Amino acid sequence: MTCHTAIANAATPACQPRARGTLRLSTKLSGNSTVLDGLRQAGALKGLFPRGAGGALQAVTLNTAGGITGGDRLSVAMRAAPGTTLTVTTQACERIYRAQPGQTGHVRNRVRIADGARVNWLPQETLLYDGGALRRSLTVDMATDASLLLVEPMVFGRAAMGETLTDIRLDDRIEIRRAGQPLYLDAQRLQGDAAAHLRRPVIADSAGAMVALVFVAAAAAAHLDAVRAALPATGGASLIRDDVMVLRLLAADSFELRQVLLPVLQRLLGGDLPRCWMI
Repeated sequence: MTCHTAIANAATPACQPRARGTLRLSTKLSGNSTVLDGLRQAGALKGLFPRGAGGALQAVTLNTAGGITGGDRLSVAMRAAPGTTLTVTTQACERIYRAQPGQTGHVRNRVRIADGARVNWLPQETLLYDGGALRRSLTVDMATDASLLLVEPMVFGRAAMGETLTDIRLDDRIEIRRAGQPLYLDAQRLQGDAAAHLRRPVIADSAGAMVALVFVAAAAAAHLDAVRAALPATGGASLIRDDVMVLRLLAADSFELRQVLLPVLQRLLGGDLPRCWMI
């Protein structure tokens, strides 16, 4: 039986349509402004470019599939040329829907930042649904004199809907290298009853949302005290190098997470967040 003849058979999940998407983007300087140098988009991934203030380029990624489920494969690659500033965000939260048994959604993100360039990687929340299966990686390769603001917020089900994650498969990895040398590595894996795991006081004490933030810039140390003062008891920020700040925050839900996170991001950005964060 071929996939064409079995496509109407609900018992054949491997033959169900799956999303594929690639987005490739590079920047260059035009006078004092950052502009597009190259753009390639295919399948379910699109790039939007709203007008922004100053000389930075803002890119908004859009997954036209409406979310990610088992078998989907998405790939994003960004390259910031010397002296450019690129802010990358998402149109909305990325939803990780229930997957068929044995199937996993794959997302691969890669960012390259040249000398004197800065990338603000600011996706909105990743929202996990029960039964979701996701393998995701984010790799950042920085030059010695590059800057980075990276945030990855995650929500474990919609609290207002009474959702709990009792069957989840998550494998998420962030790796940052500077001048070819490891600078930051964060990997997390959740399998099975994530709600029970997150209820443990030494793990998350029933938190429904969390965020990891990394700020690599010469001014990192100067922001540390103010950032710490803005965090509740469920958050913390430290310098792992003189110019590298790392922040972790747990919150009851996405609303509480944003109340704390948005002022911190605005401080580290030195200006307003992309408008899609405020809608």
